Amino acid sequence: QVQLVESGGGLVQAGGSLRLSCAASGSIFSINAMGWYRQAPGKQRELVAAITSGGSTNYADSVKGRFTISRDNAKNTVYLQMNSLKPEDTAVYYCNADLYYYSDYPGYRYLEVWGQGTLVTVSS
Repeated sequence: QVQLVESGGGLVQAGGSLRLSCAASGSIFSINAMGWYRQAPGKQRELVAAITSGGSTNYADSVKGRFTISRDNAKNTVYLQMNSLKPEDTAVYYCNADLYYYSDYPGYRYLEVWGQGTLVTVSS
């Protein structure tokens, strides 16, 4: 069983900062890309930022220069540092990982995993 557990959401005033964390646990063989998505009320889920195992990053235009994604491969953890937060950043933030886990033959299998989501509320 593999799961992602997020933490760090909450209420913050506009201009403030928050740091989200997401730890993967279970019988993990390896993790490829990890990322953060968000879904605001009445809107579709969208990619916020992603990072490969090698450290290459990708950001949504709306968060470039304000958010920074990073990961600790030894801890199977991904972070999202969010600065200069705006009310439009209010959403449920979900962690995502593309990974391989230990299994019976052939020894590992691919799985895409989602976290349970953490609410970020930015007040004006």
